[in-house]
Amino acid sequence: MDFWRTVLVLFRRWYITVPAFLGSLALAVLAGSAVPATYQSDSVVVLTTPLTGGTESPLAKYPNSLTNPMLNFDRSLSLAGAILIQQLNSPETATALGLTPGGSVHYEVTNGSSNPELLESGPFLFIHATGPTPEAARRVTARLTEMVGEVLTQRQDALKAPAATHINVQVVVPTTAGHLLTDNPMRATAAALALAGIGCLTAVYGFDSLMTHRRRRRAARREERTPRTAVRPATASGREVIAAPPTREPVEAGG
Repeated sequence: MDFWRTVLVLFRRWYITVPAFLGSLALAVLAGSAVPATYQSDSVVVLTTPLTGGTESPLAKYPNSLTNPMLNFDRSLSLAGAILIQQLNSPETATALGLTPGGSVHYEVTNGSSNPELLESGPFLFIHATGPTPEAARRVTARLTEMVGEVLTQRQDALKAPAATHINVQVVVPTTAGHLLTDNPMRATAAALALAGIGCLTAVYGFDSLMTHRRRRRAARREERTPRTAVRPATASGREVIAAPPTREPVEAGG
């Protein structure tokens, strides 16, 4: 019942519905075009152990061997990946890339999970960068892919791990070209269209309520201006008493 009543109001006030609907469409188009275009570039790398393992024996006659500290525990590759994720997502790395807080270029390095502390996804590193142009997004992703190997080598050298035991970085998915993300403009357009639709219904119902209120006030004023017929008293027999017209007294002439 309410649905058809709404449809009836919209059709009855078509001269308000049509302009409001066109204005809603224009607002949605403007909202979609106002959202800047965003491009994203991706890359995936994986950490692998060397062929000789994480231990090196420099001299066969000595029983003591040298072990890479980053490979000397369970799930070592996953933990090494988590360490790299933390460092690459740091503000210092963003500054080294030439990025400023609040800028138009953003990036994220994850292990496939929204929580970088989880290690269940394995030694994979997923690199995502977004920017206003495809070149800007691809440049940051390519540089981060290179930094994975550089940071990993620096950390292993700082731990004095033998070079033969260093963890390797293999590129699984090379840096992709920046592709346009259509989610942001579509979301802005949908939100603007929904708000404009609500505004359209509010305008139509508001105008209809105003006109209904005015019509009732005019009807009330007309009733007040219309003279009411006097009710004549009735006699005991049920007949109306008709009052006799007033008589005039004769006016004496001449004093």
